[in-house]
Amino acid sequence: MAAKIIAGVAGSFGFAYACDLLIAEKKLFGGRTPKTVSKDWWEEKEKKFQAWPRTAGSPVAINTISRQNFIVRSRE
Repeated sequence: MAAKIIAGVAGSFGFAYACDLLIAEKKLFGGRTPKTVSKDWWEEKEKKFQAWPRTAGSPVAINTISRQNFIVRSRE
């Protein structure tokens, strides 16, 4: 009984993979890949994110009971 269930689940995953491959990768119904999926777009996006200045505010401790935020100050 368990073997039939496992075989059915494996078969359904195989069928889903084959459908995804045919429709999305092989473009069975036509269409085109959007520009945002290209490798060049990802490289440019990564350059943009790495170029942004990394700034942060002071650390904040959250009191979970009263839902109030308190700024943590160092004792210097």
